[in-house]
Amino acid sequence: MQNVLIYGAGGFARELAWLVEQCAAAGQALAPVAYIDDAVENQGREVNGLPVLSLAAAAARHPAAVVALGIGSGAVREKLDARLREHGLGTLSLVHPRVEMSRFVDVGEGAVICAGSILTTNIRLGRQVQVNLDCTIGHDVVMEDYVTLAPGAHVSGWVVLGRGAYVGTGATIINGTEARPLVIGAGAVIGAGACVTRDIPAGVTAVGMPAKPLLK
Repeated sequence: MQNVLIYGAGGFARELAWLVEQCAAAGQALAPVAYIDDAVENQGREVNGLPVLSLAAAAARHPAAVVALGIGSGAVREKLDARLREHGLGTLSLVHPRVEMSRFVDVGEGAVICAGSILTTNIRLGRQVQVNLDCTIGHDVVMEDYVTLAPGAHVSGWVVLGRGAYVGTGATIINGTEARPLVIGAGAVIGAGACVTRDIPAGVTAVGMPAKPLLK
């Protein structure tokens, strides 16, 4: 049995603990054992029956555990990922039993794919990518490290999402082509419900239908 620590104790972290339980119910040898929270005032309490510990206490109590990052921000996940390595803790990838995907999907270390999502073929997910509930990802999509899809996001074929990009709830990204994939730049944010029809530069927040950069 592999013990699993959930980094974070908020909403998505609680959903992630449930995801681990669902994986266990489907036959995977996994068990959530504790949450990790850096806020001192939250440590020592229980959330949904699991203790909330500091990172140091969790590493000492469960030295052989692996960690799932229950944090929605890709930038924060990247920082926490580095901290975990300093404490000698590894991460694991989690795929909910009700995910549909072909065998031609490359899932990076620490990636999470939540219930109801569909991934077709020739897709690459980088390290600590997060695919939330009921997302769809089409053929030949590349999601670089720390990318986040919020619930109900839809990514069509031949799209590249740069490192740390965030796609909001219900947003849609239309397809590119093999010769010219549609590119969402590193750190870009796509607003909830947006429809992306062209490239979005790195670091830009884009909203609307069609999605356009917010003016500063």
